[in-house]
Amino acid sequence: MADSLHGDDSQFDPVEAQSVGDSSDSAYTDDDYRSYATSLSSSVSDFKWVNGRRFHSYREGSYQFPNDEKEQDRLDLFHALFTECLHGKLFLAPVLNPRRILDIGTGTGIWAMEVGDKFEHAQVVANDLSPIQPQWVPPNLQFEVDDVESQWPPRPSFDLIHSRYMAGSIRDWPGLIAQCYEQTTPGGWAEFHDLDLHNVSPDSSMPTDNKTLAMYNHVIEGCEKMGRTCCPGPHLKGWLEDAGFVNVKEEIFKLPVGPWPKDPHLKKIGGLNLMQFLDGLEAFSLGMFVQVLGWTVDQVHLFLMEVRRDAMKKSVHMHHWFYVVYGQKPE
Repeated sequence: MADSLHGDDSQFDPVEAQSVGDSSDSAYTDDDYRSYATSLSSSVSDFKWVNGRRFHSYREGSYQFPNDEKEQDRLDLFHALFTECLHGKLFLAPVLNPRRILDIGTGTGIWAMEVGDKFEHAQVVANDLSPIQPQWVPPNLQFEVDDVESQWPPRPSFDLIHSRYMAGSIRDWPGLIAQCYEQTTPGGWAEFHDLDLHNVSPDSSMPTDNKTLAMYNHVIEGCEKMGRTCCPGPHLKGWLEDAGFVNVKEEIFKLPVGPWPKDPHLKKIGGLNLMQFLDGLEAFSLGMFVQVLGWTVDQVHLFLMEVRRDAMKKSVHMHHWFYVVYGQKPE
């Protein structure tokens, strides 16, 4: 995370960057800076198109999933899903009047916008690899383009650091959480919302050859081959404790695949989860299955036809898990 845009680590020197921005350097004018910023902003928004889907260009390859409008709609659907799990809450940590909030991997920015509206007097910073967030946002919210696994620069600490749905995106989770710890205010909180995509069936109604189950297993396999697990949920509590956080709490929620539960709350969650799953099948598979698992595009499309068919079977009752883990930095 950084307060400015920068290129590859091999080319970025924080000391040099600071001296360049120093007003005493008469060789570097405001016009020069605006020209540089415009050029760099263009580079991060010069998206790549692969098999009809759009992908980020900044730190290309760090994130294997698309960022186009279809995927943005799915991410907003995931926001509705997670918020429903938490009965309308944006986070569970006992944070009352935060002054500074950081949202890492903000995606469409919908969580950051809602938390900015909720805490009007807080300064909210949110970042992502893709500049896909809207321009009209709460005045207390600032969006940035950056890679959260880069070295974070020194800056005022945050009373709440929030991370959600980073499954399949992070190579070094302990390193990321250590950086969160460093920039959490003493007494402040860090909270992570993420998944375990291993599916189970409470009534043994899921056949072993179910293609929806196979889809999840292939996604798990592909992410593991990339060194970016898509099942970080069960490890979050240990990672936060290892980083030094105290009062660490873990809450686990069931995510049904489909509206099969009788409980109205779980039925709604299952319906939302099935919707985002069907909408995201190409997003999950086209890039990773072809580039990482070695499939052809035709093989992917034929497989997705079978996945859609099995996902709609009302007789199959399957679910995976959603983890919410939060911890406090000691006073």
